[in-house]
Amino acid sequence: MNDHRPLELEPNLWQPDDFYAALIETHQDLNDAQSQLVNAKLVLLLANHIGDRAVLMEALQIARDDLE
Repeated sequence: MNDHRPLELEPNLWQPDDFYAALIETHQDLNDAQSQLVNAKLVLLLANHIGDRAVLMEALQIARDDLE
């Protein structure tokens, strides 16, 4: 079990522009359903990697904040 650390909200991504380009490229030539499936799989893979339920719950709440 992981020790709880707060969700990192400050910039913490190495070469963010390169990652963004790779993310966009991953979705290239996919239809909407395929793109949504890739996003869902990516979220689950990263959630598994993080593994800390408290951090994941915090991220889910922040992701929903300020939606209409």
